[in-house]
Amino acid sequence: MLRSVPATESFRTQADIAPSFSIAQLPALVAQHGSPLLVLDCDSVREQYRALQAALPYVTLHYALKPLPHPAVVATLAYEGASFDLATSGEVDLVRAANVAPERCIHTHPIKRPSDIRYALDYGCSVFVVDNPNELEKFIAFKDEADVLIRLSFRNPQAKSDLSKKFGCSPQQAIEMMQLAKDWGIHVKGLSFHVGSQTLTADKYVAAIRACNDIIRSTAALGLPAISTLDIGGGFPVSYCEEVPNIDVFCAPIRAALDELPETVHVIAEPGRFIVAKAMTGAASVMGQAQRDGKTWYYLDDGLYGSFSGIAFDHGHYPISAPFSTGEVQSCVLAGPTCDSIDVISEDIALPVLNNGDLIVSQVMGAYTSATATEFNFFPKAKIVVFGASNTDSVSSIA
Repeated sequence: MLRSVPATESFRTQADIAPSFSIAQLPALVAQHGSPLLVLDCDSVREQYRALQAALPYVTLHYALKPLPHPAVVATLAYEGASFDLATSGEVDLVRAANVAPERCIHTHPIKRPSDIRYALDYGCSVFVVDNPNELEKFIAFKDEADVLIRLSFRNPQAKSDLSKKFGCSPQQAIEMMQLAKDWGIHVKGLSFHVGSQTLTADKYVAAIRACNDIIRSTAALGLPAISTLDIGGGFPVSYCEEVPNIDVFCAPIRAALDELPETVHVIAEPGRFIVAKAMTGAASVMGQAQRDGKTWYYLDDGLYGSFSGIAFDHGHYPISAPFSTGEVQSCVLAGPTCDSIDVISEDIALPVLNNGDLIVSQVMGAYTSATATEFNFFPKAKIVVFGASNTDSVSSIA
C-alpha cells in the first residue's frame, strides 16, 4: 500500500472552534426555531473524521454525501482536508458551490447516463466507477478524459444494507472488463468494493481486500495495465442502541490486510454514516395523545415520512428519550403526524407520562434522516440548526 501522508493537515485548534451543542439547549432552540428541529453539530463531524483518519492513517477518506448532503458538513470536512464521494449531478453542484477542488472527488455511482458523466467531467471530476461491460462501453466516448475503477461484489447479508446485492461484479468479470477496457483504450485506474452499510466486523473488508490483491498481482501476468488505486468503500459502524467496536480496534485487521498490498497501490475509502451519524440530534413535540387498547399513543410533529425516515429506508433504530419530562415511566406508542397508519416510530417504548407540547429527543440522527425525509401530507421537513461551523457563525438556521 502506498504510504502517503494526507496532503492537507490544516486542523483547527480547539480555540478556533465554536462551542459544541448540548441537549440542555434544545428547549430554547425549539422556542426560537420551532419544532420539529434537527441540530447539526460540526464538532462531531470533525471528531469522527479525525478518528477514522487516525484508524486508517494512509487511506484517503472521501466523504460519501448520501447520508447527509448538507453544506455545513461539506465546508467542515473540506477545511479538514477531506476528499468527497459523489454519486449524482446534484452532489457535484454541492461540492462545486463549496469550492472543493475537483481533484479531491470521485464519482462512484456504478450506473450513469452519458450526460451525468459529462457533467462531472465539466466540473473536473475524472474518476468514475463501473461494474459491467455496458457501463464501461459508455466511457469509450470519454476515454481521453476519464479513469475508471471496476467495482466488485462481496455479498454481506449481515450488513444493515447489503450494497453488493445491487452493484458489483465477480473477480473473473473484473479481469474480463479490464481486458475490454484495454481493447477500447479506456484507462482502468483501480478496483473498488463496498461490503455494506453498518458492517459490525472487519472480516468482510479483509476478505475483499485480499481478493482484490489477488487481482492486482495477476494483472502483470495477464498483460494488463497495473492497478494503482483500491477503493475499500464505507460501512464503518457507529453505535445506535447497540455497542460497536472502537473504530481503531475495528480497523486493526483492515490495516493489516492493506499492508499486504503492493506499495504502489493508493487506498481510498468512502465513509458516510460513520462521519455524520452522531452529528445530529432531533427534537419533536407532542401534538396530541389518545388511549388505544390500554396504551397511550403520543402523536409527534415528526415521523416516518420526516426525520425518522431511516426507520423505513435504513432499518434505523434511534436512541429516543424525553429528558425534560419527569412523569411516571410507562410503555407507550410514538406515532408521526401524517394520516398514514404506517407512520409509527415505535410500537412499544418506555417514556415518562407526557403532556401536549413536551419534547421528544432522538440522537444519532445524522445519517439517512433529513436526507431521505419527505413532505408528505404537506408536513414540512425539520429545520436544521448548525452548531460549530465557525467562531463567527456558531449557530445558523438552515431550512
